[in-house]
Amino acid sequence: MINRKHINTLSLLMAATMMISMTACSNRDEKNTDTTTSTSAAETEPDGSESEDAESESSAPKSTGSLTTDEEISNSGDGEHAIEADGEDASYSKVHVTKTGDSEEGDEADFYGDNAAIFATNGATLDLSDIVVNTDGKHANAVFSYGEGTTVNISNSEITTSGNCSGGLMTTGGGTMNAENLTIHTTGNSSAAIRSDRGGGTVTVTGGSYTTDGKGSPVIYSTADITVNDAQMESTSSQGVVVEGRNSVTLNNVTLVADNNSKNSDKSSWYQAVMIYQSMSGDAKEGEASFSMKDGSLVNKNGDIFFVNNTVTTITLENVEITNQDSEGVFLRAAAAGWGSEGSNGGKVNLILKNQKQDGDILVDSVSAANMYLASGSTYQGAINPDNEGKVYVEIESGSKWILSGDSYVTSLTCDADAIDLNGHTLYVNGVAYSEGTASTGEAITLVTESSSDRSKGGPEGGEHDAPPSGEKPKGDPPSGKKEKKEDS
Repeated sequence: MINRKHINTLSLLMAATMMISMTACSNRDEKNTDTTTSTSAAETEPDGSESEDAESESSAPKSTGSLTTDEEISNSGDGEHAIEADGEDASYSKVHVTKTGDSEEGDEADFYGDNAAIFATNGATLDLSDIVVNTDGKHANAVFSYGEGTTVNISNSEITTSGNCSGGLMTTGGGTMNAENLTIHTTGNSSAAIRSDRGGGTVTVTGGSYTTDGKGSPVIYSTADITVNDAQMESTSSQGVVVEGRNSVTLNNVTLVADNNSKNSDKSSWYQAVMIYQSMSGDAKEGEASFSMKDGSLVNKNGDIFFVNNTVTTITLENVEITNQDSEGVFLRAAAAGWGSEGSNGGKVNLILKNQKQDGDILVDSVSAANMYLASGSTYQGAINPDNEGKVYVEIESGSKWILSGDSYVTSLTCDADAIDLNGHTLYVNGVAYSEGTASTGEAITLVTESSSDRSKGGPEGGEHDAPPSGEKPKGDPPSGKKEKKEDS
């Protein structure tokens, strides 16, 4: 005969067991909403079960080649990530990511991705589409690609950062970043919309809108090879573009508006739309920088168009509409400033104009030099080296023209007889007045980067990194999602 009392007791025990089990799953699920992680694989015991050590390493669910969609993901921990892809493929679509919390380790955040909202490393491929990312914290970069072999692909997404030192897209250590049709807006200081740091990498951006409001926050800060196509970019306080060291920025059919009206460093008193320099902080290798712009437009609201300091660079402009709204600003200033060693820290420039109509003076100080090439039917109107300080070579291809707007001094000149319109001014070639209608043949100036022992900290973006011995990519492993605190040294 069935004992109903025993059945009731058994039912109560089963119900209690189920309640305990459900409570445990609920607690684990609640914990996992803070961070999602894609890794190569969890550690397993010989019987195939997951080891206790593997479970304790991270509260995040571990998945391989996963797709996450239509979720809200947040993280508020200092030094942690909301999304982390470590060594494997992962995809996120239509997710809303919120990151608060700070990083007190500036180098860990800027070089290795500490405290980034979304972080990919160790050869991961992370695909992001139709997502929204908001960060509000110190050193809270939005999307970070670290290390050779790591690739982040992001498209049709919105990124907003409001803390200082919090870029939109960040690439270091040789990582790759591919972005398409993004809207990025940063408001903090030292927070470039498209940003790279030590070790650089490759960044390709197509379409979208990129705006920065903070001091020391250009739209692009490059210690990498960065290409932007068919995009709108605007800085309301800083330069539009900064290139540091042996790195490059290439703009194709881009609209760039720059209003550099604030300073994040006392090393220079000039304002400009594009700055190309070497800070000697170790964040970028020494060598020739490159800035290239084809089609599109550049509007500068304050100061000069280009400023080159303490490095060699090649600037190439082709069919770009350039407007300087500051009547006192110049087209190009190559000069010494507070970076590098005094006496050898000027700007050395190869300036190439193709199918370009350009005006504005070119100033070259006594420790600087420039080679200017007018090609493909270009016309330049302005004064070159009017203070007779630096060394300048000018080469004018057949069909191109230079119209003087003031007395000019060049070291050497190559041109056809009809290439120069003195326009009532005097052109001196190696100290001798040039006769209009005369052909000339000269030699370009050899531009050499002079190594400097001055490892000064900081740059126009305000980085205060300790100076390492070189600009090589970072060594060692980046911090995990839950960072280990370092002892004070």
